[in-house]
Amino acid sequence: MALPSPDSDGKLATVITYLEMTQPPFDPPPTVPEGVTLQQVEHCSVAFYRFFYDTVGQDWLWYERRLLNDDELRAVLDDPAVTIHVAYRGGAPVGFFELDARQAGVVDLAYFGLLPEAIGQRIGPWLLRAALGLAWLQRPGRVTVNTNSLDHPAALPTYRKAGFVPYRQVQHRFDDPRLVGII
Repeated sequence: MALPSPDSDGKLATVITYLEMTQPPFDPPPTVPEGVTLQQVEHCSVAFYRFFYDTVGQDWLWYERRLLNDDELRAVLDDPAVTIHVAYRGGAPVGFFELDARQAGVVDLAYFGLLPEAIGQRIGPWLLRAALGLAWLQRPGRVTVNTNSLDHPAALPTYRKAGFVPYRQVQHRFDDPRLVGII
């Protein structure tokens, strides 16, 4: 998928879709892809997190966490209500997700994605269900996630298939992070 070009002001336009789930999925989870394991990262380093965020988000123009300095990002990663989980296949990382339970009654799937070489191998649906299982273990009133029109084209359909329901859409314009040196 080719990302859009910025407008004459160096801005990109996107539509952010906010989704929620108010009860755990009832259908059986996808089969674990062969050789794939999941591990929570205890005391995630800033460098390790940046590797995942930057690598997974590069093609989708993830930029918000790139704006945080190391101390700001460390504060997020050190918060006990934030957990980082990494999927591995054959010892190599293939994807990650971040669960953020800092808001009372809500677990937000703050970041979720696969490394480029793992896309299209049926790891995503399994990883999403693993994330949802861990989120619902915290007994929130709801689990949330958001995506935008610049994300992988399968993101929104995958979230909906997993049981998320859109509850809000917002038009958003922002400086193209490629033009301002963030990406």
